[in-house]
Amino acid sequence: MNSLKVFTGNAHPTLAREICAVLGIPLGRTECRRFADGEAYCQILENVRGMDVFVIQPTCPPADSNLMELLIMLDAFKRSSAARITAVLPYYGYARQDRKDKPRVPISAKLVADLLTAAGADRVLAMDLHAPAIQGFFNIPVDHLFAAPVMIDHVESLKLKNVVIVSPDAGGVERARAYAKRLDASLAIIDKRRGEGNEPKVMHVIGEVEGRTCLIVDDIVDTAGTLAGTVQALTRKGAPAVYGCFTHAVLSGSAVDRIRSSEMAQTVVTNTIPIEDEKRRAGRITVLSVAGLLGEAIKRIYTNSSVSSLFV
Repeated sequence: MNSLKVFTGNAHPTLAREICAVLGIPLGRTECRRFADGEAYCQILENVRGMDVFVIQPTCPPADSNLMELLIMLDAFKRSSAARITAVLPYYGYARQDRKDKPRVPISAKLVADLLTAAGADRVLAMDLHAPAIQGFFNIPVDHLFAAPVMIDHVESLKLKNVVIVSPDAGGVERARAYAKRLDASLAIIDKRRGEGNEPKVMHVIGEVEGRTCLIVDDIVDTAGTLAGTVQALTRKGAPAVYGCFTHAVLSGSAVDRIRSSEMAQTVVTNTIPIEDEKRRAGRITVLSVAGLLGEAIKRIYTNSSVSSLFV
């Protein structure tokens, strides 16, 4: 693996170090900082000519700063004659703007895809994209990973009985169905509508949840407004316990307070986005690492082996 190099920006260096530990290689040296006026600056501090380079940078909050830093790093590697550059995005920011759902709005997920390609990325490695169709926004190869194996191992360790997998909206049914199949569980769906101020209003539960342990499955927990409403709807329908599994813990605004005040038995997330210890403790949040999964995927891309076989 002499020609494999892994680098990171300032978005999530802890995850990058964990991935390098899995791969058994040192983290590449870079200098990423800001000028006095706020402009991003990045310099590669070692030779990458002819190397297979992986740049780990989730575009999590502050999304614009982390995205710009990633673009500048990609450009630096391209101009340093790296043989292949893979942008590793454990969390793909702007993914929720993936279609025109209103007049005169952008498709920002496509714009970000174009920016990454123009900056010099030869391929992309992402995890739990908000919409799988985002892979089609790229004209370069995209390897799409799923956190499900990590989540399912944890859920199985809890030895829950009489489980029903709950999708918090119609768009997440495919993801919930995959969990239900692996856990041999039934499926329920939350029917919700948007009220004033775009706040979600849970209407009713489709499926049988009375007397069953509910496991809410989704890719993102952001403000936790939908989550809080979903928990309320499930408990009103007679669910004795509600658990939640979410890949990306954005946790904006008062999300932690909402999680803490809800009747969630346990909230499980991954470390695709850095989570402050204060937030984790305050929300009683369990954080699982996806470093092993990402590290194995990087190794397989480097050796031109199958990545999809990770999920068979």
